[in-house]
Amino acid sequence: MNEITDTSTRDIILDVTEKLIYKSGIAATGMDLLVKTAGVSRKSIYRYFANKEELTVAALQRRDVRWMHWYRNAVDQAETPAKRLINLFTVLKGWFASEGFRGCAFINTSGETGDPQDPVRQVAKDHKQKLLDYLCELCTEHGAEDPQLLARQLLILIDGAITVALVMGDHSAADNAQCMARKLLDL
Repeated sequence: MNEITDTSTRDIILDVTEKLIYKSGIAATGMDLLVKTAGVSRKSIYRYFANKEELTVAALQRRDVRWMHWYRNAVDQAETPAKRLINLFTVLKGWFASEGFRGCAFINTSGETGDPQDPVRQVAKDHKQKLLDYLCELCTEHGAEDPQLLARQLLILIDGAITVALVMGDHSAADNAQCMARKLLDL
């Protein structure tokens, strides 16, 4: 999930920004570190982005697109709607065990912003809404009586598992969440 392969200057800046923010957070990712790590001038960064906030938002938006594409494709490998809902957590467990796993970039960066209207928080909210929409789609395909309610419950299980895996270093959080999902789904 964390592989990035673009090569244009703008893409390199975004890739480095995303990696540094995911690893250490927004506050710890200063412009000097970005310049040094990306191997570009400060002027190059400002040619593409007006400020650090704009750069951060753009990097997180790219991560959202890539993460959702990765997650959907991996989950959708299961043959039936019920198996796809269970696969939500199998896929997460593999991610938790991957090198460099640092939890949810969107939860992490939201925690660094105090203002609910902050653009970074808005990117995080949009990401979670896309995930919720995908879950609702899966729940509808499964034939859930109330797909919206079930999707919201699954989102809490997913985000809870991600948080426990990060904070506690417990990759089995995905197994525990999957067990709870089976109960919600009567599987």
